[in-house]
Amino acid sequence: MSDHDISLEEARERYRIEREKRLRADANDQYHDLSGEFEEFDHDPYSPPIVREPVTEETQVVIVGGGFGGMLTGANLTKLGITDFKIIEKGGDFGGTWYWNRYPGCMCDVESYVYLPMLEETGFMPTMKYAYAPEIFEYCQLLGRHFDLYRGAMFQTEVSEMTWDDATQRWTTVTDRGDVLTSKYVVIAGGVLSKAKLPGIPGIEKFTGPKFHTSRWDYAQTGGGPYDHMEKLEDKVVGVIGTGATAVQVVPAVARSAKELFVFQRTPASVGVRNQGPTDAEWFKSLEPGWQKERIENFTMAVTGTQPEKNLVGDTWTQMLWVDTRNVPKDDEEAAFYEREDFEQMQALRDRVDEIIDDPDTAEKLKPWYGKFCKRPCFHDDYLPAFNRENVHLVDTDGKGVDQITETGVIVGGTEYPVDILVFASGFEVTTDYHHRLGFDPKGRGGVSMSESWAEGPHTLHGVLTHDFPNLMMISTVQGAFGTNFAHYLTETSKHVAELIQTCDAEGIATIEASTEAEEEWFNLLMTMVGGLAVYNASCTPGYLNGEQGEPSMKAARNSPYMGSMLNYARLLEAWRQEGSLAGAEVAKA
Repeated sequence: MSDHDISLEEARERYRIEREKRLRADANDQYHDLSGEFEEFDHDPYSPPIVREPVTEETQVVIVGGGFGGMLTGANLTKLGITDFKIIEKGGDFGGTWYWNRYPGCMCDVESYVYLPMLEETGFMPTMKYAYAPEIFEYCQLLGRHFDLYRGAMFQTEVSEMTWDDATQRWTTVTDRGDVLTSKYVVIAGGVLSKAKLPGIPGIEKFTGPKFHTSRWDYAQTGGGPYDHMEKLEDKVVGVIGTGATAVQVVPAVARSAKELFVFQRTPASVGVRNQGPTDAEWFKSLEPGWQKERIENFTMAVTGTQPEKNLVGDTWTQMLWVDTRNVPKDDEEAAFYEREDFEQMQALRDRVDEIIDDPDTAEKLKPWYGKFCKRPCFHDDYLPAFNRENVHLVDTDGKGVDQITETGVIVGGTEYPVDILVFASGFEVTTDYHHRLGFDPKGRGGVSMSESWAEGPHTLHGVLTHDFPNLMMISTVQGAFGTNFAHYLTETSKHVAELIQTCDAEGIATIEASTEAEEEWFNLLMTMVGGLAVYNASCTPGYLNGEQGEPSMKAARNSPYMGSMLNYARLLEAWRQEGSLAGAEVAKA
């Protein structure tokens, strides 16, 4: 029987089998972060060391994170006339994820014209429908220049301590370079896709050849560059561990350069059509003022279950039939409809594998057997065809993952695969404790740390303010919004934070924080949005979107983001600001 003839009942059973193969008691603990014995993976291969003296200074705002979240906060503050701020960034320049991710083939997976923020203000035209990483990094630098953000930037710097002083009503931020900054406000715009992780495979440290994480791509070992042939791989056997969104982009590029490539797979990605192409310059010039906001909202409507009258983006993201899994089906008929539509869309992707892959055995191993919302969908034109190349070998682990790494290779199912270079395409921490992802643990009122205050789970208002941490504002997925176009969330929340700071200054507010009552109201609202998704997730294979299927707990539930439409979240924040009373916030006048 072919996949084309499979029934919904048979697919449901296959989903169950594939899910159970991959369940692990250690859930998120199966990964190592790039610290301690694995700190060799965390070096910066891109920028020479910056030599400077420690800074002791008072500033109005300390922003942690120099990615889009931190940059947009700085830009929005600047537009409001607030320029007394510092931006602390671990990397050697602006960019955040786009500073670190320079691996070959790296690009945004959401259309450039809706993903790259403030295009109208900068006048920048992306060269491709899906911009490649080097261009996005260059755009981050352009944003930095356009809003004069370099003036207050502190690169190659990490926060060591952040402490609130009730007597002075100021935060003191200490860095690993000996800087001491005091400020009225701190904005934490990091911890989303910032802390890279490694799979906890025995023997990682034993491998004697070059090894690196994709977010620290070592072109000294591979030769070439993001756009170029990697000539040093011509006589090398490369192993890539991971087949998620990163590997989907890495594999075709490495396949074109390496003597041989072994791709080690635990769970196959779902890979739809990308249809990459250059920007039509004449079309771009013809766009009317306000076009980007309209296009962003049009995209968000399409991917949150409300098809706009006209689909402006017209890519595979927006042409998928999005069934809202946040709502519990009202009856068996609606539940059956949801399941059937999900199955048919995933079956189309499995059929695509058969259409492209020459070898039937390889094709079978590359088919995703899970629901479409279980993992972030991938889209690429060259990933699947790469497995038709004679120099590319898929090593499927049947859901178990790699067994062991030796001095010279990778062991799967008792077979050792010798490799010269190991590449870990294993992504970033997403659902681990917030302070762990940040790399520091802020201490609020009374010296109580965030990890202590949030011991039973996060408590916030809008994902931005938290009780007992005055004048601390967060831009993250912890009780904040989450969506396909994450830059949309960063745009709206950074605007909210900047305007909130302006309001506090204008109204003579010395401190602002969430009330405990408002935090519970916000949490209860979040819980009204996860019922359908919780049921859906029960059938999913483990992944970062479901906390690797770890045991359910109230702490995990409290980490839930706002699962409604990003448009609704933005409107909620705007309405809250316009209402004017700062409802749910505790404020103290200066």
